[in-house]
Amino acid sequence: MNIELNREFTLKLLEQIINIPSPTGYCRDVIAFIEKLALELGYKFERNKKGNGIIEIEGESDDYCIGIPVHVDTLGAMVRSINKHGTIRFTSIGGNLLPTLDGEYCKIHTRSGKIYTGTILSSSPSVHVFEDAKTRDRNEENMMVRIDEAASNREDVQKLGISTGDYISVDPKFTVTDSGFIKSRYMDDKAGTACALSLLELFRRLGTKPKNKVKILISTYEEVGHGCANIPDDIDELVGIDMGCVGLDLSCTEQEVSICPKDSSGPYDYDITGRLIELARRHGIRHAVDIYPMYGSDVSSSLKGGNDIRGGLIGPGVHASHGMERTHIDGIENTIKLIYAYLTEVQ
Repeated sequence: MNIELNREFTLKLLEQIINIPSPTGYCRDVIAFIEKLALELGYKFERNKKGNGIIEIEGESDDYCIGIPVHVDTLGAMVRSINKHGTIRFTSIGGNLLPTLDGEYCKIHTRSGKIYTGTILSSSPSVHVFEDAKTRDRNEENMMVRIDEAASNREDVQKLGISTGDYISVDPKFTVTDSGFIKSRYMDDKAGTACALSLLELFRRLGTKPKNKVKILISTYEEVGHGCANIPDDIDELVGIDMGCVGLDLSCTEQEVSICPKDSSGPYDYDITGRLIELARRHGIRHAVDIYPMYGSDVSSSLKGGNDIRGGLIGPGVHASHGMERTHIDGIENTIKLIYAYLTEVQ
C-alpha cells in the first residue's frame, strides 16, 4: 500500500491520551482532548447523552455509513471505603489483573477536583513485618491504597476530601523502546483509539475521502459492557478497532493487525471479515486471523443492544492484556493501513 503514515503524530497522540486518566465513567477530560483535536483538524464532533464522542468524516457518498467504534475508558478503581488506619479500600472498575497492581502508583480524584497520589499495595506489604507478605492473595479483600499524605486514621482521610465513590487511576508508565515496542497500561483500547484518530490526520494530509460516510465512535463504557449499546441511526455497519489478543494458540504478534471472526459473543459478519482478510492479503499487510474465547467488544454491545447492523473487528496485537500491556508501532501501522484500505477501496 503506497501511503506514508505519520508515525510521529500517532505515537505522540497515543502518549497524550494514555496519560489522561479515564477509568470507565470518568472520561470527560480525554473526550474533551479528542474533541479539540477533531475540531482543529476540521471534522465535526458531537457527544451523545452517555458521553460518547462521535466524529464524522465526509465520504464520497453519504448513502451508506460505516461506524468505527473505539474506546477510551480504561480499567481503574473507585474508593469503596476508608480503613481505620487511614488507607483506602477500593473496588475494581473493569477486569483488572489485580496481582499486577501490587506496588503501582495511582491517583485519587476527589469530587472537589483535588487529586492525591498514592500506591496500591497488598495489605501485607512488607516481608520484614508480615509472614504472609509473599503468599497473601492479591485481591480486593487483601489490597489497599496508601495515600501520600499524613493521614493515620479515617478522620484524617475524610478531612482531605476523599470519600466513597472517588475515582482511582493507575500510572500507565508509557514507554517506547528503541526497537519499536510500546509498553504501557491501557493499550486496550487507547492504541485502537490512536489508530482511528490517525485517520483524521491521514485523510486531511492526503486530501482523500473514504468511499462512504464514516463515524468514529469514541466509547466511554466499553470495559463494563455497554459502550456502544446505542449508536446513531444512520450507521449501517461497524468495524471495531480494539486490541488483538496474543498468546496460547493464537497466531497474532504485536507487530501484526489481528482480524477476529469470532469472540465470546459469537461470530462477526462473514462478509466484513472476509473483506478485511482479502484486503490484508492483497496489500501485503502483516495480519493474523484469530478467535478470542474470552473477549467482547463495542461491536458486541451494539449487536446485543438491538441495533440493526453488521459488524467486524480488528486491532493491533497486544500482549498481557489487562496487566502490563505491550504492543508495537508496526502493529499499529498495519491496523491503520487495513482500516484505510477498507474505507477507501470499492467493495
